[in-house]
Amino acid sequence: MFKLSSLNLNGIRSATSKGLEPWLAQLQPDCICVQEVKAQADDVAGKFETLADLKGYFHFAEKKGYSGVAVYTRHTPSDVVVGYGSGEFDLEGRYVELRFDTPKRKRSIISAYFPSGSSGEERQQAKFRFLAEFYPHLTALKAEREFVLCGDINIAHQEIDLKNFKGNKKNSGFLPEERAWMTQLLTQAGLVDVYRHLEPTATDAAYTWWSNRGQAYAKNVGWRLDYHLATPALAAGAKTHAIYKDVKFSDHAPITIDYAWD
Repeated sequence: MFKLSSLNLNGIRSATSKGLEPWLAQLQPDCICVQEVKAQADDVAGKFETLADLKGYFHFAEKKGYSGVAVYTRHTPSDVVVGYGSGEFDLEGRYVELRFDTPKRKRSIISAYFPSGSSGEERQQAKFRFLAEFYPHLTALKAEREFVLCGDINIAHQEIDLKNFKGNKKNSGFLPEERAWMTQLLTQAGLVDVYRHLEPTATDAAYTWWSNRGQAYAKNVGWRLDYHLATPALAAGAKTHAIYKDVKFSDHAPITIDYAWD
């Protein structure tokens, strides 16, 4: 089995101060994809290059203390792809892909951090631009290799993916255009929402993010924003899942899925 986890750190320094590394040592994943590293190469050097014996591969944002993604792995990749070729969004540190190719199979693990539009219309329009250019990237990648993309997608796809769906229909993360993009990705592009493949009707147990306002975490007023999106052959090998909520490393919870990986 191949154990793959994903977590928005909301800052690697903050998350590690709250017990992330001991948890990883106990979990023993093959890879963990992380988002919102909120650090630069100099901050990581000598401190966070490895976590629990997993080696990290990073895509840092140009802006200090902002965004940034990584994949930590116990397996040596055959190639590392930093950024997906975007003139705008590669500057924001949103994509790193580790390739694990053999003569028989081409497979990738991707950590991605989709933009949030919650701060205002300018960032919402940026989010729409990201979605428009990221969709053809994923379809082209799917045509040439198998992959699992893990990340903070910043979209709750269905009404069962957030507690207060009625009050959020005009809010970023649950806008009709964003939800339609996800539907298209899962139908026309043929990717699989792996958690929903395993748990098609789960509601409260599915949430992975909670606002810091109004006791949202204590009351489990959450959203499902963190996904494993996989090509069909890899998704078919998904066996077990876990959303870890015993320790709060950030405002997100890590989601871990075990895959058959021959």
